Amino acid sequence: MRSRRASSHLLLTAPIALIAAFALPAEAQRDIRFEAAGAPETGTLVLPVPEVTQGSARAGAFARIDAGSQGALTRAIAAAGFSGKADTQLDLPGIAGFDRVLLVGTGSGTPDARRIEDVGGRIGRFAARSTAPRIDVVWEGSETGAAARLAFGAALGQYRFDKYRTTQDVDTSRAGDGTLVVRSTDGAAAAQAWDGDLKAVAEGVAFARDLVTEPANAIYPETFVERTRAAFAGKPNVSIEVLDVPAMERLGMGSILAVGQGSARPPRMMVVRYSGGARGEAPVAFVGKGITFDTGGISIKPGENMWRMKYDMTGAASATGAVLALAGRGAAVNAIAAVALAENMPSGTATRPGDVIRTAAGKTYEVISTDAEGRMVLVDALWYVQRQDNPRVIVDIATLTGAIVTALGNDYAGLFTRDDALAAQLTAAGDAAGEPVWRMPLHPGYGKMLESPIADMRNGGGRPGSGTAAHFIGEWVDAGRAWAHLDIAGMAWRDGEEMSTTPSGASAYGVRLFDRFVRDNYEQ
Repeated sequence: MRSRRASSHLLLTAPIALIAAFALPAEAQRDIRFEAAGAPETGTLVLPVPEVTQGSARAGAFARIDAGSQGALTRAIAAAGFSGKADTQLDLPGIAGFDRVLLVGTGSGTPDARRIEDVGGRIGRFAARSTAPRIDVVWEGSETGAAARLAFGAALGQYRFDKYRTTQDVDTSRAGDGTLVVRSTDGAAAAQAWDGDLKAVAEGVAFARDLVTEPANAIYPETFVERTRAAFAGKPNVSIEVLDVPAMERLGMGSILAVGQGSARPPRMMVVRYSGGARGEAPVAFVGKGITFDTGGISIKPGENMWRMKYDMTGAASATGAVLALAGRGAAVNAIAAVALAENMPSGTATRPGDVIRTAAGKTYEVISTDAEGRMVLVDALWYVQRQDNPRVIVDIATLTGAIVTALGNDYAGLFTRDDALAAQLTAAGDAAGEPVWRMPLHPGYGKMLESPIADMRNGGGRPGSGTAAHFIGEWVDAGRAWAHLDIAGMAWRDGEEMSTTPSGASAYGVRLFDRFVRDNYEQ
């Protein structure tokens, strides 16, 4: 049974008009629509084309347009050496009566859902740069649900954040505005699959990317809460609980309070509950690290690249974005996003190395580094969600350690769990969603490295850094409860490494993974 006697709810009293301003997207994106198969005769056209060997004939819209233009497309691809391999494209301006024709390779064989999304991502990136008011995409494959998957990839790929730009090139000031029309044999069925399902996931990703990309003077604990309220406004079966400093003090949450006490911006604990499953059924819980800016505190970080530490709340943004996606598509599951929000700043009131902190669970630890703050806020959040909601499974997500980047680079998130079945579920979901994880060890010996002579444990020390951090967090998880920890430090931000569905910058890693994890394992 849930106990709410010690909690404090902040009333949702802010004016709707003011809150709505926080919910506006960072930049308008193209409206995605669906029409029946067939190609227009003018305008801007995108043709996804399969790979063929040299000299082989092409069919469909390509062949019809090519014939009508006396072989213009054939000559163009021959001159460019374009064969339709996956992850390739050929941009042809002013050809065959069109303003522009973009050919996007779909590779050999029948493309699976991930490859279709990648094709869509390339189209979305093209659409974001184009000033054409309308772009038509002709998909001629017979794969079930392909048009909606293509649209999903396009929505992810066209993301951009120009909110704070005050000067723009006149020629590109209208880039990315207008409509993207996906033409396929699915027609109206594609629109239904998009509007009732994948569109909500794309919106969850965009919400999380916006939060992470915003500067820390715009997003801090209180405004993170405000934007979350605005995003969930009108969503059925959703409640939002927020604990302020007095409420956390009454609950003994000394750990999150210790992290936030050096900042003028007070911390918050927020729990978003979505009840789409059976009444009384234990929820799936996603617990996110929400350090809205991380200086390292007294254990201050080097100045180089510290600007990127606004991204240290990616775990919280992605956990919240995932539940937003579930609520938006009406998923048949009970799910929770519990996020611990604080700003880690050095000041005369900041926590010091050597301080001993008592957590809400009663456990104590000695602070070895104030830059190990992510695990500090997570343990109070883990205690609270277990106490209040008794979830069937908990997955925490955090930009936690540089050590995981050394180990796995920017290709995988680190997965830590002692539950083999849960590890398999998360690995499969990550592969399917295009957000892969790699399982890392949780050796029993890691605990020895965290022993303290004056407290129950230390908050850091020893190697491997990512493994001892995961062990520390796991000490606050009830014995026998299904739990996994995702260290996403290498996956949350991409610098100049654009992927088809992930532009440079905030990735919102975890939203798609969690949505797929729920689809495959917990929806009724």
